[in-house]
Amino acid sequence: MKRVKIGVLGAYRGTSLINYCKIAENAEVVAICEKNEATIARHKAMMGGDKITYYTEFDQFLTHDMDAVVLANYATEHAPFAIKCLRAGKHVYSEVLPCQTMKEAVELVEAVEETGLVYAYGENFCYMPAPFEMSRLYREGAIGELEYAECEYGGSIEPEWPCLTYGNKDHWRNNTHANFYCTHSLGPIIHMTGLRPVRVTGFEGKKIERNLRVGAKAGQFGIEMVELENGALIKSLHGYLYNHSTWYTVYGSKGRMESAREDAHAGSVNMLYVNNDEYSGQYRKEKESWKAYEPVLPLDEKSKAFGHGGGDFYAMHYFAEKILGDDDADIIDVYEALDMGLAGMFAYRSVLQGGVPVDMPNLRDKAERDKWRNDTMCTDPKVAGDMLIPSFSLGNPDIPDEVYDRMKALYQEALEQNTGHVAAQFLQNSPEKINEQK
Repeated sequence: MKRVKIGVLGAYRGTSLINYCKIAENAEVVAICEKNEATIARHKAMMGGDKITYYTEFDQFLTHDMDAVVLANYATEHAPFAIKCLRAGKHVYSEVLPCQTMKEAVELVEAVEETGLVYAYGENFCYMPAPFEMSRLYREGAIGELEYAECEYGGSIEPEWPCLTYGNKDHWRNNTHANFYCTHSLGPIIHMTGLRPVRVTGFEGKKIERNLRVGAKAGQFGIEMVELENGALIKSLHGYLYNHSTWYTVYGSKGRMESAREDAHAGSVNMLYVNNDEYSGQYRKEKESWKAYEPVLPLDEKSKAFGHGGGDFYAMHYFAEKILGDDDADIIDVYEALDMGLAGMFAYRSVLQGGVPVDMPNLRDKAERDKWRNDTMCTDPKVAGDMLIPSFSLGNPDIPDEVYDRMKALYQEALEQNTGHVAAQFLQNSPEKINEQK
């Protein structure tokens, strides 16, 4: 079987995606680009004798003989690199989020359209067991048409913050707004229904001590109330809330589906509950009207060692299959990626306007793009220019440098002791675990 030759930009987050290629029949890693040379050395030690070329400069990396690039760089910088890759003739798998500004969104859509190459958005939560099965059931009509949904992704990640931001005060995680990182919650609902968001109202949590003492400027959490093209509503919640939670519930015209919560001790996103009414539900007469089960997905034997409930595996698998010519491969294309990501962007614009509903742009419509072509509004001063907005709606908090110095010291300590998120990124899906799946 032909293998897609893949290059990976960003070796921290990219580890799980690199390791997919170690067991895949449809892909292989041929190049890795990483600016941190210590990280490269660590990867070389892990990869053994693999024939992988390593780069520290992106432009050199982009000239390598490869079919596609996986973007696992900073979440605010995916679009510019995706556009460069597409223009260089490479298919693109982009980690979250798709873009930081509307200008980038327009340029990204047009680069995909003009090149005709595959763009797949790596919203791996869509491929975790319960959301993945919910997509299958929804598309089969099991619960009818969506009427209302709730989704959430959050947790107190203060212990991991030093290894997520390295003590860098300018790191994107310290400077984005509360609604920015929205697609782990909202994404699976958009993907399973295929419905387009048309309007959003945003809400922002207050400033809290847990954020300030690690150097994060944003409000505690973001909420998006999203109206879809069929009139259905979604409440999306994400942010730095106490204890971890990933949860989805979907109400349709014929029934309801829901993943388990962590606190239920029932498998969380591995467990699914399905309810259908006795009058119009799929399970009337021939099946029971309620059931709970752990979905078994088609490639679970290979995917079980991978992060995000196997989501990393499935997202990469379908990306490679799409490149190899499977038109039905279940990827998230550029339009759907923007439906997911722009909901958070425009929710924060709603917050800045006092919480009024704002219309969502439809970038499938070429006539609508010119309005946004030069819109650089974001929280990143390197990108926003004179359209810079604060990370918190009432103004950025004043955080002393000592906070970031402390985060940097904790990061160095974690590196030395092989603890924390950075070590976990390298050690998850270790070569031993991956080899078991071969």
